Amino acid sequence: MAKKTSSTQKYLPIAGIRNDCVILKDGSLRAVILCSSINFALKSETEQKSIISGYIQFLNSLEWPIQIVIQSRKLNIDPYLEKLSQLEKEQTNELLKIQTKEYINFVRELVQLGEIMTKKFFIVVPYNPLGDVKRSFFERFFEIFKAPSLIKMKREKFERYRAELFKRVDFIISGLANIGINAVPLDTQSLIELFYNVYNPVESVFQKVEKIEKLNIEH
Repeated sequence: MAKKTSSTQKYLPIAGIRNDCVILKDGSLRAVILCSSINFALKSETEQKSIISGYIQFLNSLEWPIQIVIQSRKLNIDPYLEKLSQLEKEQTNELLKIQTKEYINFVRELVQLGEIMTKKFFIVVPYNPLGDVKRSFFERFFEIFKAPSLIKMKREKFERYRAELFKRVDFIISGLANIGINAVPLDTQSLIELFYNVYNPVESVFQKVEKIEKLNIEH
């Protein structure tokens, strides 16, 4: 008799993703905000001091914990190179065609030699309807088996929790804007892609996640 293997999903803290929110197995919610970056080194001394002061004020204004996540990935320029290759094929000027091909080779070698990385900056915003109550190991363990009921959380209750969560999101976005950082919350599709890429770093390079309209999930 073949041994039944356990699904990896069973051991993840995520119960589901709905309406731009991540529902965890403990019943709490998370929103994820994508943030722009600031080239701090190019700022004047006065601007740097202003940014530091504003950031300190922003952190001191928070009444709940946040998680700041920096995701580093090797730059994938394949789509860009494919576009250039198509332009090369369509080019009628022989000189421009040669130059385009040389440029493609240059960019490809540059990325391969330099291991150029891209960075994305996220802020994870929590909301726990029960407050920040510490749970024992056994309470957290048995929450794994309650995941289906969490996903089917009553819509009225979920919308109430979501509204409280996004009050925090709006507050954070406003605070970041004061120091020159643009920020937007990830929608359901973006959240699915984010976690798919995190838990499937190799597969995600070659196989992209389907659009949410094609997925058999509630959103």
